[in-house]
Amino acid sequence: MKLRLALATAAAALAAFGAQAQTIRIGELNSYKVFPAFLEPYKKGWELALEEINKAGGVNGRKLEVISRDDNGNPGDAVRVAEELLSRENASVLMGTFASHIGLAVANLANQRKVVFIAAEPLTDKIVWENGNRYTFRLRPSTYMQVAMLVPEAAKLKKVRWAIVYPNYEYGQSATASFKKLLSKAQPGAQFVAEQAPALGKIEAGSVVQALMDAKPDAIFSSLFGADLQKFVREGNTRGLFKNVAVFNLLAGEPEYLDPLKDETPEGW
Repeated sequence: MKLRLALATAAAALAAFGAQAQTIRIGELNSYKVFPAFLEPYKKGWELALEEINKAGGVNGRKLEVISRDDNGNPGDAVRVAEELLSRENASVLMGTFASHIGLAVANLANQRKVVFIAAEPLTDKIVWENGNRYTFRLRPSTYMQVAMLVPEAAKLKKVRWAIVYPNYEYGQSATASFKKLLSKAQPGAQFVAEQAPALGKIEAGSVVQALMDAKPDAIFSSLFGADLQKFVREGNTRGLFKNVAVFNLLAGEPEYLDPLKDETPEGW
């Protein structure tokens, strides 16, 4: 449903900007090689949505065509690919991106080129606030919104000593800042006793888990995902990090990240 909305929104936005082409060409870019567990189902979703929309007659009688490219999980490559989609492939709107820093880079390009960009996955609040522009629209709840949904439950536990682990880029940084701000407001006595910020996709799980254990937290807030989350969970299980320790993780409940863990998945996250 979300991907059908993305395609329909992109096409409707294009119509609002007065494009006249018979077929609506949508340039799609994402980090398929870097995040296959999440983005392969995502791609199947928009392919199914595209098929259903065109079978139903398209948008205002015009068929949709999606030209898809991989951005290699790199902001510079993403901007280059987006430029190629606009200039070489004659795409009239852009959609996609996964990581927040890549979404921000493409949003900046969309603003420069005055082209509508539907940000499918980035969670950073900046994409519509500090760095927002009239051409960029988001689909998912932002980092702040997701943290705000967790904090009331975290505060109910009345845990004092919190450790934090997050991927060290825009999404993880903003998630951590929001959690510390909102939990401190909801529970003034909360303490943040450890903070680990491994580079995205390069976690050294053994040292991260040991640093958290040394801090003796009552609870952990994590915004890890993908392979980093899997390594963290496996090492944490091996060393007993999660025994009698509550864990709140923004993305750990998504099946793309739970399924690879199978029986290793901790209960209660």
